[in-house]
Formats: sequence, C-alpha cells, structure tokens
Amino acid sequence: MDLQNLAIILRGALSPNPDERKAAENSLNQFQHTPQHLVRLLQIIVDGSCDMAVRQVASIHFKNFVAKNWSPHDPAEQSKIMPSDKELVRQNILIFVAQVPSLLRVQLGECIKTMIHADYPEQWPTLLPWVKHNLQDQQVYGALFVLRILSRKYEFKSDEERAPVYHVVEETFPHLLNIFNRLVQIANPSIEVADLIKLICKIFWSSIYLEIPKQLFDPNVFNAWMVLFLNMLERPVPVEGQPADPELRKSWGWWKVKKWTIHILNRLYTRFGDLKLQNPDNKAFAQMFQKGYAGKILECHLNLLNVIRAGGYLPDRVINLILQYLSNSISKSNMYSLLQPRLDTVLFEIIFPLMCFSDNDQKLWEEDPHEYVRKGYDIIEDLYSPRTAAMDFVSELVRKRGKENLQKFILFIVEIFKRYEEAAPEYKPYRQKDGALLAIGALCDKLKQTEPYKSELERMLVQHVFPEFISPVGHLRAKAAWVAGQYAHINFSDPNNFRKALHSVVNGMRDPDLPVRVDSVFALRSFVEACKDLNEVRPILPQLLDEFFKLMNEVENEDLVFTLETIVDKFGEEMAPYAIGLCQNLAAAFWKCINSSEAEEEADDAGALAAVGCLRAISTILESVNRLPHLFMHIEPTLLPIMRRMLTTDGQEVFEEVLEIVSYMTFFSPTISVDMWSLWPLMMEALADWAIDFFPNILVPLDNYISRSTAHFLTCKDPDYQQSLWNMISSVMGDKNLEDSDIESAPKLIQVVFQHCKGQVDQWVEPYIRITIERLRRTEKPYLKCLLVQVIADALFYNAPLTLNILQKLGVATEVFNLWFQMLGETKKSGTRANFKREQDKKVCCLGLTSLLPLPVDQLPGEALERVFKATLDLLVAYKDQVAEAAKEDEAEDDDDMNGLQTDEDDDEDDGSDKEMGDDAEEGDEADSTRLQKLAAQAKAFRSHDEDEDDDSDDDFSDDEEELQSPLDEVDPFIFFVETIKALQASDPLRFQSLTQTLDFHYQALANGVAQHAEQRKVEIEKEKMEKASAAAAAAAAS
Repeated sequence: MDLQNLAIILRGALSPNPDERKAAENSLNQFQHTPQHLVRLLQIIVDGSCDMAVRQVASIHFKNFVAKNWSPHDPAEQSKIMPSDKELVRQNILIFVAQVPSLLRVQLGECIKTMIHADYPEQWPTLLPWVKHNLQDQQVYGALFVLRILSRKYEFKSDEERAPVYHVVEETFPHLLNIFNRLVQIANPSIEVADLIKLICKIFWSSIYLEIPKQLFDPNVFNAWMVLFLNMLERPVPVEGQPADPELRKSWGWWKVKKWTIHILNRLYTRFGDLKLQNPDNKAFAQMFQKGYAGKILECHLNLLNVIRAGGYLPDRVINLILQYLSNSISKSNMYSLLQPRLDTVLFEIIFPLMCFSDNDQKLWEEDPHEYVRKGYDIIEDLYSPRTAAMDFVSELVRKRGKENLQKFILFIVEIFKRYEEAAPEYKPYRQKDGALLAIGALCDKLKQTEPYKSELERMLVQHVFPEFISPVGHLRAKAAWVAGQYAHINFSDPNNFRKALHSVVNGMRDPDLPVRVDSVFALRSFVEACKDLNEVRPILPQLLDEFFKLMNEVENEDLVFTLETIVDKFGEEMAPYAIGLCQNLAAAFWKCINSSEAEEEADDAGALAAVGCLRAISTILESVNRLPHLFMHIEPTLLPIMRRMLTTDGQEVFEEVLEIVSYMTFFSPTISVDMWSLWPLMMEALADWAIDFFPNILVPLDNYISRSTAHFLTCKDPDYQQSLWNMISSVMGDKNLEDSDIESAPKLIQVVFQHCKGQVDQWVEPYIRITIERLRRTEKPYLKCLLVQVIADALFYNAPLTLNILQKLGVATEVFNLWFQMLGETKKSGTRANFKREQDKKVCCLGLTSLLPLPVDQLPGEALERVFKATLDLLVAYKDQVAEAAKEDEAEDDDDMNGLQTDEDDDEDDGSDKEMGDDAEEGDEADSTRLQKLAAQAKAFRSHDEDEDDDSDDDFSDDEEELQSPLDEVDPFIFFVETIKALQASDPLRFQSLTQTLDFHYQALANGVAQHAEQRKVEIEKEKMEKASAAAAAAAAS
C-alpha cells in the first residue's frame, strides 16, 4: 500500500462514524504484516506536511505493532517484520526522534525502548557510535534522549548483565561532562537548557543506580561531575517562566533538574557514601565521598530548606528528598556534628510546621474529602510527602539521638498543648495542635518505652487528646481518633478512660466529616485488638457493623477491611447471626471495587487492594463460623458469582484469595452442591492455561471435592471428573518444561484418589502408575521422588496384587523397589533419614510395604518377602520414635501455653471459651488454631518442602504440620502390620515359619516390640473412642 492510501486509511481510523472507524482498523490489521508497512508508517509520522492527527494515529499504530511484533515472545516463532524493514526503521528512527513534536516523540521513544531491549548490542551495533557522534554534533537532544533509554535498560541489572553499561559510560560520559559544563555556563538559560540537563541527570542516575562505574572512581573525573551537581543544587531556580499553577510548577523543567540533582546526591550518599555498607573495593570511594562532599551537600540542603522557612516555594518531592538526606545523617557522628548547630531551627521552624495541618490540607478536606482520605492512606503518596519525611526525621532523631533531643522536643509539644488550652476558642492554634498530636502519635513506640513519659501517657491522652473528640474542628477530631488508636494498647489504670476512648471512636464513625469517620474505623481496629472485656463492644456490634458498611460504600480502602477482619477474628462464632449479611455486604463491596477499576482505563490500585481485602474478610468470616455448617448453604448463592467469574483469567489478581474461599466452601458445607461442582472445570482450565503457579492452592479444593463428595466424583459422567483429572495430571506430569517443584501437587492428587476411592478406580491404577514411573525416571528433587514413590505405596495399599501385576507387566518392578529401598536407606550427615521425613510419608510407605506381605510366593518370592518385612520393621520403629518425639514437643508447647495463660488469666472474663486459641492465631500462625481443622492442615501439607532437601536442615522431627485427613487416618500401621502377619501365619504357616527363621536377633526383637506396641495402640484407640463418645454425649445434652 502506498503512502497516500495508508494516510487515507489512518484518517478513517479517526472518523466519528463507528462503521468507517471499524473498516479502517480492519484494513490496518489486514496490511500490517506486508513488507515496508512499518517503514511507511514511520514516513507518515515524520512527515511535517501531513495532518497532525493522522501522524498521531500512525505513531500509536506504529508503537503497538513494534511492541507486539519486534521481538516475538516465543524464540522459536518467526518474526513478522522483515530484517530489511527492521534495519530501515533502526537507521531512520534515530534521525527523526528529536525532530518530531513531543507528542509523537513519546510514542517513538517507546518504540526505541522496545528495539533497544531486543536488539542492543548484538543486532544494533551502530547505536552507540550514533549516540557518541551526535553528542558532538547538532543533534545533542536526540542523542541524549536515546542515551537515556539505553542507560535505563541497565538501571536494575546487576553483575554480568550490567557489563554493557560500563562500555556505554566509557564512550559517552566524557562528552556528557563537556555538554553539562557548557550548559551550566549559559547566562539566563532557557527552559530547553533545563530539559537537556535533566536528561543528563537521568542518564547519570541510571548508570550509577546499582553500581558506580569504574571511570567515576577517578577522583578528578568524579570531582568534575560533583562540581556541576553542587552548582545545580546551590543555584536558585529562575523566577522567570515559573508557572503559577502548583501542579504545573512542580513539573516545571528547572524544578525537575533540582529534584534529579538531589536524587542523585542522595543515592551516592546512601548507597555508596556509607562506610558501613561498602565492600572493600568501594571503601576508598566512600571515604572520598564522606570527606569531600557529604558535608557540603548537607549545608546546601539546609540552605534550601531555609526557603520554606522564609515562606518561599519548594516542591513536595524536593523537601521529601532533602529530609531523607538529613534523616540519614543523624546516625553519622561527623554529619550530626555539622547538623547540630542548626538543629533547633530545623526541628522547630521547618520540620514541625511541615507536620501541622496546612492550607492545602484544608482546601482538600473541604473540596474533596475522598481525595484527602486517599492521600492520607496511600503508601505511594508517603514516598513524596514532606509530612511523612518530617515524621521520619523526628522518629530517627529521638531513636538515635534521643538523650539530647527527646525531652527538648516533648517540652516544645507540651508548650503547644498549654498555649492551646489557655487560648480563647477564636484564638486557639488548631493547626499547631494538629501537628503536636501527629508528633505524639508518631513517637508512640518511643514514649511507650521511655520514662518519665511512659507513666504519663494516660494522663496526656485524657488531658490533651480525648477532649478533641468533640472539637468543633474536623481535622482535630480525626487526629484525636488516630492518636487514640496509636495508644489503645497501653495499660489504662482507669478502665473508664479506655471505655471513653472506645466509645468516642465508635461515635466518630458517624461524624459528618468523611476523614473523621475513616480515621475512627482504623482506630477502632486497635481498640478491638486491645479490648480485654468484649462486653464493651458486644452490645453495639450490630450498629458498628452497620456504620462500617455505610463507610465501605463510600470509600474503597484495604485498611477498612482489616478492621472488619479484626472484629470477626475477635468475636469468632458470635459473628454467626451477622455472617450472611456480612458476606452479602462484602460481596457487594467487592463487585463495586471490580466494576470501578474496570471502568477506569488504568486499574485503580486502591480499588484492587480493597477488592483483595473484601475477599480476605469473607475468608475470615467463613473461618469464624466453620463449626456452623448450615450457614454455608445460605452464604453460597452470594459467593458463587464471585467464584465463577474470578476463577477465570478475570481473577488473576485475586486468584489465591478466591481459591481460599472455594476451599472453605467445599470443606465446611454439609455437602458439596452441584453448583459448587461447576467450579471444577474452571480450575482445570486455569491450570492447563496459566495457573500452574497456583497448583498448591487449587489442590486444596480438588482434594475436598474428591474426599467429601466421592460418590459424585466417581459416578458423574457429564462432565466426567475422573477423565478430567487424568487429563490434567497426565499433562502436568508429562510436561518436560515444568520444574520438579511445579508439579508436586500432581502426585498428591493421585494419592487422594487412591486413598478415598479404594476398590472403585481399578481402571485408573495402571495409567497413574505409568505416568508416575515416567516422571520418577527424570525427577531430580528428592522431595518429588518421595511423593512419586508414595503414589506406588498408596497403589499397593489400594490393591497390592493389581499394582504388583502392573509393575511387572511394565517391566519396572525391580527398578521401582530397588529405588525405594535405596531411598529408605539413605541418611544425612546427622544420621537421620534423607527421605520420607514426615510422619505421613513413613506411614504411607509402611502401609504400602505391609500390603505386599500376604502376596503368594509366585508374586513375592521368599527373598523379596524378607527384604520387605525388614524394611517395614525399620520404618515402623522410625515412625514410632517420630510420633513420640512430636507428642513430647506438643506437650512442651502446651506447657508454654499454660504458662502464658496463667499470666494473662486476668484478661479473660470467662474460662469457657477458646479465646486463648484466638489470641494465638492473632499473634501469627493461624494454622495453629484448632478452629481451622483440616483446611489449615491441607494448606500446610500442600506447601513445597524444598527446604527439607537441605542436608543441614533440621532432623526428621521437623514434622510440625498436621497431615491431611484421609481414610488412612483410621488405619494404625502397627495394628495393620501385626494383623497382616497373623493372617500370613494362618494362611501359609510354612512361608511364615521360613520368614521368621531367617531373621536375626535384632529383627526378632524389633518384631516383638512392634507387636507389643500394636497391643498398646489398640487400648489407646479404644480409650480415644470412649472419650469422643462421652464428649459428644455431653455436647448433645448441653445443646
């Protein structure tokens, strides 16, 4: 297609008529792979006589096509762009990048970035010479623009991957230094000069981000650069041309230069100028930097800060970066001594005013309270916020230099409190009081630990914080709630003070100002956590939840959901009456977050995080009512649409959270409904397509389907779940591109089938054994080998004659058993077993090997029988020892828990609840809570055990996890072994006699010990049954 026709089609893509637009897009798609198409698009982009709108459409199409096709994702795929076209584009794009308007330059820059990442240096050897040549020519801007893209490719690369950037530095930095020098000397420089200096700064930043290039180790070269950077730091920003609009002003070229200069100096200081952080090679550089430059930079920074002290302007990011430099200087003696003479001025006249409520805060509070809330809780905003940097400075100062500064600062705060208290309402320094409260909240960790302040905290809260709950000024009501939350965990000598604060925070949830409501909800979380008597909250729980969901409808915020999770976790089963309503509200909030983020072109991070939070809160609710299975049937219709939609590619961002909900729903519901079974194909599809990394998470619900709805799994033919499972497992285990660690869940699933479907899946034994043997032969990781061998063990326990026949038919019986016995015999340096480390591993092996013992001589010759018998005895003894050791550890943990409970017993208002377990869960590992029952055990048992492969890791008794519940739990391996041997003795006395006569004294003693232990286990099991029966009867009587 010629240029004229291409331009007509591109114009058609701008048509207001959708049909014309569609036709133009179809034409572009049709011709995009024809030779020279890319070259012609570039010609239109750079043609100054062509209509700007057409050039812009061409640039977007050009960028998208290059991004998609320049370098195919699959290396084996043929490139859709001819090499000659690529070469033409590479030659011409560099020439025109500086000449086109900035609107088009941005698009071409993205294309150059794609091309550099794919081609440099191998396929684009002329790029660096072009840059070097043009740095000395008229095309300086274009050369700098391209060099910035090139250097950025290596910004985060380390070691060998970083090598090309050193060559780039060697070739270009001398020229950059010359250009920088010339630019700095220009009198009354234009904004274009600022753009050039900014590009040089960005190139320097990318080149030194992770490592200093060796050229800069030369003191003369480094000093030449530092002179220029210090010049830019000290030089006042031109007044002429500064935009009046604050948003435009902070993005103005000269302020950008100032920001990048400070950025670079901070990076040099924190990463390369700290003697403690440096490796020996860089020590000389660090010493040079500390001695020659660090103090000078500090002085310049302090002078710059004086601008805001005098009421002048500095962009927020510049203030933030300067304060970061100051904070990093506090711990260094030589720097602190330079800071000290000016410290009071900095602290009281610069830092503290930054902590106070400002005009901008007031404007935002009144005009856009939602934005005020978002900014206040946005981590990214914190990176740029002068207020956050000011708080960090104060915290670092009292942490590292508290002796000489804490008292001084607190006296200053107390003086503000006093002035505020004494002033008439119309003269009260409300904004300073806000800053003082912020300071008190920021220093809570220090004040809680330090006398005399520690003893005075309650009085301080009562006198200076709690009165602001009813302040006429909204931002002080919000700050009072926040500070109260920071100190909710202190020991209140008067419980009424805690109660008053708690009720004030709850009342704050109905405040007319949105930021007060939000801060109150966050503070509530701390109060609920700290609450020793839940009766304080219990009566107002319905009202509290109601206010909570009203707020969730107004604000999408992850932290809001954290508060709800805390309430649910604290009240446990008491949440049952609210569980359905909570889930409905959270589901509605989830859909709102999803819909709002989809409506915007770029995903809203706050909305996405809030969506994740909603799902996590639903999981917390499901966990809290897990002993009330009837509720799950009522909750299911609310959650099904979420599970159905989010188990597809739409849910990749929340896949883990959704799978957790599916796991709860398939485990705690009384039965698994047909609707819930409709999720199985979605998970299989996801696994086959993109979700292999989530296999351990998907395994949990799949196990629940098979183990809790076995009949449906076995009988349903549309869809055929057995076939579907085989298709997935055979595909995963046969995939040579998948690592051993990727497929660990596959053999675990086969074990689930064999254990739960005994006698009902004979037709699947051979296919599963075949795929297991194939994978076993090329498996390297010991843990996966153990899992695959356990599949054989489970198959033997499922049906030993059938399994052994299959192994013999496949010609692998000898190979498999030799490997198995070899693995059983391998030990680590410590003498403990190298394989089958967990209790369950040993038990499965014991049951599989024991199942071989009754086989007739034609299937299991006498020699093999003796070998199996001895291996089983050894394994049973190891299993017995491990169980005993684990019991001993559990006992010790229980003792520790009791000790802990004795010290905390005053905190509990009754002794009949399992609150202690709730507290444990709150402290950390939720899997220790018995309320989680099997589900937590699954989550733990399904995690990867790569760490067990380390020869220096802890011994066999690292089996700290509960195992999956399965029919094997009802089988005691000692009783099973003894009964199997008795059956052998009865059915084939001669074979039994021959076996026992060949045993040496050691194995005879082991056999007798196992027989005795089996009798003991019978007694213990009977006792456990009776205890369970009496407990169940007592529970029934109580209800």
